[in-house]
Amino acid sequence: MDIKVEGLTLQYGDNVAVRDLDVEIGKGESLVLLGQSGCGKTSTMRCIAGLETPTTGRITVGDTVLFDAERGINRPSNKRNIGMVFQSYAIWPHMTVFENVAFSLTIRRRPKQEVRDRVMETLELVGLEGFADRGASRLSGGQMQRVALARSLVMQPSVMLLDEPLSNLDARLRTRLRADLRELQQSLGLTSVYVTHDQEEALALADRIAMMQFGRIVQIGSPHEIYSKPRSASIADFLGVGNVLPVEPLDGAHVRIAGSDIALQVPEYVPADELRACIRAEDIEYIDEESGANCIRGRVATREFLGATAVYRVQVAPDVQLEVAGSKRHLPPQTEGEEILLRLDVEAIQVLPADVDDIPRSDVPTTSVGQVGV
Repeated sequence: MDIKVEGLTLQYGDNVAVRDLDVEIGKGESLVLLGQSGCGKTSTMRCIAGLETPTTGRITVGDTVLFDAERGINRPSNKRNIGMVFQSYAIWPHMTVFENVAFSLTIRRRPKQEVRDRVMETLELVGLEGFADRGASRLSGGQMQRVALARSLVMQPSVMLLDEPLSNLDARLRTRLRADLRELQQSLGLTSVYVTHDQEEALALADRIAMMQFGRIVQIGSPHEIYSKPRSASIADFLGVGNVLPVEPLDGAHVRIAGSDIALQVPEYVPADELRACIRAEDIEYIDEESGANCIRGRVATREFLGATAVYRVQVAPDVQLEVAGSKRHLPPQTEGEEILLRLDVEAIQVLPADVDDIPRSDVPTTSVGQVGV
């Protein structure tokens, strides 16, 4: 089923958690809501689930209106046919895996054979077919989260909502389980909304990513679009761009990175104090001697050895540091305090407004639906 959210606002007194949000999610699409804590992503999901009552707006799934403030429609959460998986597993430890997954079917008094067939089929889907009789208290964290997922899937929901379900798992297990989640979502053609603050997780799981700030969607697009073309410096910073640098005006069409002679073209006029130069740490190269343009000298402030990679922070001006990353074989042996020479890949530098509010209104991102698997 497709999901359509129109003019959604959720307000608690003077605090606006979600403000006038519009988004469409296509049938079979995985949309990831990405943003910092407090940006409104979980509140948006809870409104779709019926766990929060919006102040204004309209929410539909397929042809069914779940909420309409103007018409006074607010379908109860237990009648929305929406599966939800939370950060907390919420597993009953005194029950077996089978009993946990079967619980919602049992309280609806479904026939015993139907319950058994659906539970066993769902356990196989999530890779727990051999765990039906195991006590839930004897499961690992990853297995518990699979039980929570199975408990939602067994109800054959029209859409699935997932609120940071992997955040309590260790790094290796999180990587493996998110791959399983993506494969499952695609194989079932399940429309899903996934909430996370982890950009790597968002890139791995999404057909589209909706970046949220201050209760609004500020950019929406494919993972590649979001990663390679952030619309503002604040978005770039959240997405792991290690260098968000102040700039100084040269003329109406050019600025330069503060403390350097590196000139950059401004795509359209925005005051220099509202612009930032953004470049990823891996797009800065260590060189032995100056050759050509776009070079900059500095002193090593810190050095981090991370196994296969190393990261340097280099002071290039009183208030400007550059983060430089790369293979341990392609970074210098210098230690803290030593001078270093760097060359910046100017093609990789993006000059962006500091915030979305600095973007001309004609450039505000649209939130059109992406149809997947139809």
